[in-house]
Amino acid sequence: MWRRWGFFRQFKLNMIRLARIQSEPDAVARGMALGLFIGFTPTFGVQIILALLFAFLLRQNKIATFIGVWVTNPLTAPFIYGLEYEIGRVLLGYPSIGSPDFSADLSWKMGVQVGEPLLLGCLVLGIPASIIGYSLTVRFIPSLRQWKIPRWPRRRQKPE
Repeated sequence: MWRRWGFFRQFKLNMIRLARIQSEPDAVARGMALGLFIGFTPTFGVQIILALLFAFLLRQNKIATFIGVWVTNPLTAPFIYGLEYEIGRVLLGYPSIGSPDFSADLSWKMGVQVGEPLLLGCLVLGIPASIIGYSLTVRFIPSLRQWKIPRWPRRRQKPE
């Protein structure tokens, strides 16, 4: 059954990777916080590359950073980016986009009208998410390392 549910399998594999990291819980949590913050930025498609680049430059845990970026996956990204846009739009006092008028400068207007609220919203959501992720990871890592994670059930092969 678990093999059919790729999301649950990926979640379990990420938990196993997180449990096997041989660093201090603080170092793992800093990497997780960096990954969560980058995961909330509107850079879908290049987030993993950016996260690993920043983890390398800031000397953070690369595996924890990689796992933290997975907060935005194809299932959660529309909700996260929509919430970021709405928060930024309300804070900046912008009206709703509505239906666009197709003119020559549509791309620049639309980019500014969507980009500014999205960037502000990613800061408003990304900073608290990384702080919460850091504090939860610091407390969660020691208990995760003591937890025995069972193997996946294997299919029985039929004798020939």
